[in-house]
Amino acid sequence: MKKVKVLKSWDQDCRLMEKYIKQKAIDRSPLHILEAGCGQFWPLDLKGIQFTLTGVDIDEGALQLRRTQYNDLTEMIVEDLRSVQLEKNRYDVIYNSYVLEHVDGAERVLEKFANSLKPGGILILRIPDRNCVHGFVTRVTPFWFHMFYAKYIARNPDAGKTGFGPYPTFYDPIVSRAGIQEYCRNNHLTIKEEYGHRSDLGGQGITRFLIYVVVRSFNILSLVKHA
Repeated sequence: MKKVKVLKSWDQDCRLMEKYIKQKAIDRSPLHILEAGCGQFWPLDLKGIQFTLTGVDIDEGALQLRRTQYNDLTEMIVEDLRSVQLEKNRYDVIYNSYVLEHVDGAERVLEKFANSLKPGGILILRIPDRNCVHGFVTRVTPFWFHMFYAKYIARNPDAGKTGFGPYPTFYDPIVSRAGIQEYCRNNHLTIKEEYGHRSDLGGQGITRFLIYVVVRSFNILSLVKHA
């Protein structure tokens, strides 16, 4: 199996995603970007190119916070990704970050993405591989533990409030490196780049150990739709 390149930081991760998106801006027409599962903020800096940004999220509270704090969405849609109606061949870029693990029926969502991408469009997908340490621990622990971790280990005072995670996870089999690779082979998608990312959130003693166990790695995949 091909060795996965490893990113060292979230900043490096974002700069890479920005590069791919900016490469799509080859003329003066605005890029049409779909942020699928958009949450509270857009992490990428796309200064210098024209684009429209459509955000879809099932959490209306998170979208309202997004509107209040940033107001950066051209269009805001409160809808489940499994049921939202997406126009065929509409988007140059679809960006989906840490969402598919929360979807019971993730393959159906991927099918919507593939159908809604323009030929040559790219899907930027961030997932925590269900077979890595992070995915395994999340799958075998109950949701109350995820909430406990968010509140008392990661020390997020907003955990569980309206518009904030954590959210229940399902980890369909497709939410894995092998699952995505197989899906691409069967659906006319090419994996252009694939990366891993290891993170250490600090802490000491048992806190440091638990953070290492729960947050260890994820895969980033840039997928290109064939014409």
